[in-house]
Amino acid sequence: MTVAIHVEHLSKTFKRYQPRRYRTLKESLINGEMFERRLSERIEAVRDVSFSVAAGETFGIIGRNGAGKSTLLKLLCGILKPTTGRIAVRGRVAALLSLGVGFHEQMSGRENVFLNGLVLGLSPREIRARFDDIVTFAELEDFIDAPVWTYSTGMRMRLAFSVAVNVDPDILIIDEVLAVGDIAFTEKCLERMRMFQEKGRTLLLVTHDTAILTAWCQRALWLDQGQVRALGDPTEVAQTYLSTFSDPVAVPAMNAVA
Repeated sequence: MTVAIHVEHLSKTFKRYQPRRYRTLKESLINGEMFERRLSERIEAVRDVSFSVAAGETFGIIGRNGAGKSTLLKLLCGILKPTTGRIAVRGRVAALLSLGVGFHEQMSGRENVFLNGLVLGLSPREIRARFDDIVTFAELEDFIDAPVWTYSTGMRMRLAFSVAVNVDPDILIIDEVLAVGDIAFTEKCLERMRMFQEKGRTLLLVTHDTAILTAWCQRALWLDQGQVRALGDPTEVAQTYLSTFSDPVAVPAMNAVA
């Protein structure tokens, strides 16, 4: 089995500081600094997470808000560096993490297409060859030369998704952003994702919807307070996740891996 993503004992800790306290000029001269920051706490957004995703697999991640899902995805995409642990990713990755990430507000849609294509590893010639398909799929022919700050949320989503799927990535990561699109465009996105699966590409879906998890994914992971609570069959993971909404007692971590 070829592994597309391998995560081993991954942790990410953020440091939170108390508000800076302005010192007097005399204190600053004596101590050689104008401001003082004191570490108040460390927040473990991701704690000792391990899993692998096979090439060609559709893998789901589910969890409540604040569970660490977005932090985990940013680690996988190289936006954040892990505090401890190891990540290995094989192939070109395209990600839709949150709307606006990767877009330059003052640049036009056209300029952002070229910028994002270059970041994803395409040559200018490759971007030009795919440009018309990107704009047509996004349905932005009349707005592609307008600055991105003028785009609606739906327009941003359409452009981001179109760039991601048209750069022909080996791994596509989607973080809930399709929820903001209109029904017709969402259906078009889902159809392109099915084609992506049929080509044997790797798909990583982050969702709050257990129906999507069970319908699309071969395996799933439940992330809670930065830790893996369940990993394996998506139906079993979904049932375990949903049980916590009716049971006030926290569900213990599950170590069994399918």
